[in-house]
Formats: sequence, structure tokens, C-alpha cells
Amino acid sequence: MVSRSDRLKRLVKLQDQIKMMHEMRHASHLSQATAAGQEVNELLESLNTASPLPGLFADIYNRRIGAAMTRQAQATAHADVEAGHVATATARSNVVERAYRDAARLEERTQEEKQVLENIERGLSDRK
Repeated sequence: MVSRSDRLKRLVKLQDQIKMMHEMRHASHLSQATAAGQEVNELLESLNTASPLPGLFADIYNRRIGAAMTRQAQATAHADVEAGHVATATARSNVVERAYRDAARLEERTQEEKQVLENIERGLSDRK
């Protein structure tokens, strides 16, 4: 039979993996938002230069800028959601870790008490 502390130890590992997954997704969304923001800045800079292309294809530039701004806003919103998931996963991980430490201490104390009782019984049986 698997002890409670062993089950909780596996659960701690699982919670840490879940937390890392949410952290990676959060970082990915932030990276996407940054990339979209850089694209917006580059397109705006090209509009401000003396090049004739942005003037000829202003509609295309404006649509690309709008799409990049939309992607940036969506990625930022997704990053905010993932930040909430990270916080939740961290809290769960902390709770499970505390429960694991408590269960391990309890099992250790029970084992020590059992050992003490065995020693006492052995000492009493040796006297007879």
C-alpha cells in the first residue's frame, strides 16, 4: 500500500509541473505581445519615413498596424489570464507541499513511537 506522504509527494511533483506549464504559457504570450508591439513600431516608423511605399499602400499599412495591435492586445490578455493560472497553481502547490511535509512528519513520528514501543516490549520480555 502506498503511504499518504508518497501520494502527496507525487502530487507535489504534478502541481510543480502544472505550475511550470502555466509559467511557460505566460512567457510565450508575453513574447507574442512584445513581437506584435515591435511590429507596430516598425510599421509606424516606415509610415513616418520619406519612402513612397507607405503613401501608395496606406490602407495595407493601416490594416497591418491594426492587426498587430489587436494581436498585441489579445496576447497581453492571454498573458494576464495565465498569470492568474500561475498564481492559482502556486497556491495549490504550496498547500500540497505543506500537507506532504505534515504527512511525512506524522509518519516519521509514528515510526519512532512504534520503535520505542518495540524497544520497551523487548526490554520487558527480556526481564521475564
